Amino acid sequence: MRRRHHFHIDHAGHSVSATVQTGRTPVVEVLVDGKETGHRTTRGDQPVTVDVELPSDPPIEVSVRATPGPGTPRCVLLAAGMEDRVMPQRPY
Repeated sequence: MRRRHHFHIDHAGHSVSATVQTGRTPVVEVLVDGKETGHRTTRGDQPVTVDVELPSDPPIEVSVRATPGPGTPRCVLLAAGMEDRVMPQRPY
């Protein structure tokens, strides 16, 4: 059974959202400021990292690491020179 889980965090003045769709082939979509900028699939409960750029001058490279399971999915924002930041889950 497929379920969608939504995560969000603000970073460097930009909105970063992730949707993790669980099921046989989990799918992770990452949006920056409301636009899809990254998309990956994985197998089972294997973590996956999606690299994206924040539209700044110069662009800021960040990554979202999603873990589809076991249990409730989790997402973490990874940015150079910063501690990893857990992205809180949000209702759809």
